Amino acid sequence: MREEMTARERLRALLRGEAVDRPPSMPITMMRAADVIGVTYHQYATRAEVQVAAQMATAERFGIDQVSVISDPCCEAADLGAAVLFPDDGPPAIIEERALLEDKAGLAGLRVPDVRRPGSRMANRIEAVRMLRQQAGETRLVEGWVEGPCAESADLRGINTLMTDFYDDPAFIHELAGFVVGVALEFARAQIAAGADIIGVGDAAASLINRGLYDEFVWPHEKRLVEGIRAAGGMVRLHVCGRTGHLVDAFARLGCEVIDLDSMVDLGAARAAAGAAQVLLGNVDPVRVVCRGTAEEVRQALAECRAAAGPAWISGAGCEVPRGTPDENLRAFRDAL
Repeated sequence: MREEMTARERLRALLRGEAVDRPPSMPITMMRAADVIGVTYHQYATRAEVQVAAQMATAERFGIDQVSVISDPCCEAADLGAAVLFPDDGPPAIIEERALLEDKAGLAGLRVPDVRRPGSRMANRIEAVRMLRQQAGETRLVEGWVEGPCAESADLRGINTLMTDFYDDPAFIHELAGFVVGVALEFARAQIAAGADIIGVGDAAASLINRGLYDEFVWPHEKRLVEGIRAAGGMVRLHVCGRTGHLVDAFARLGCEVIDLDSMVDLGAARAAAGAAQVLLGNVDPVRVVCRGTAEEVRQALAECRAAAGPAWISGAGCEVPRGTPDENLRAFRDAL
């Protein structure tokens, strides 16, 4: 092992189970990154060149080991025709009362879109990956992003309606999840071809269901997505925020390189459930500690995470680093250990 590794070397070595010079840091920065270069979040989420500038500046300033194209969960849904609200300085959001699949029959008419169509949101994200790869070179890991089967199904159907579908129409749940995984795989392959090392899979809605529903309706589709990404040459980071302690052992059987854990998950119990080799990421409280605490409190929380998780661990917050987080708190992810 070299005395000092590049960020990309550090992460790739850790994910291979090799020794590293220090624990890598991969906190999610979105609104905080936009603020670093003084742009609105609308600009950040919709213009590849703006997002790339913000990610590169944030990684350089705070010593973050990866750059990422995560911006919001509406990218695929927007290109499928969903109604999306675009605030001037906030994240795009699904308009729940106008869900694209309010009528389930609409699924039969949906097709996997051209993910590279000029002017589309997916093409914009693919371009951001290409630019990040070009600018980061071999120095940092480049992370693409797609929505997972439960999250994207909720975006298209409406999350409240989807929760009743689990009981009222199980066959539709599988049909919808199968379709959205097909979209995610096309999108992920395009990002890998553009230079992404790892694909983040955001599946937050999965945290809202019990283990029985997860095993029957979500895990098989997540497994297909993970296997497809890895077959295309990408690694996988699974991000399911919320209370997921009851799902960790199932996550560990998906074959993801990295599993994110939110702050309400007991990291020691998660390590026991996932096994010693599974790389875990997190899980400092993003609001109470990262945003509102002191740098020393962030460092102490990270030390506790490292002690609970062991060496197969990447430093990060339980979810996105909030807007308004002090510089010294964000820098602690690099310097704490």
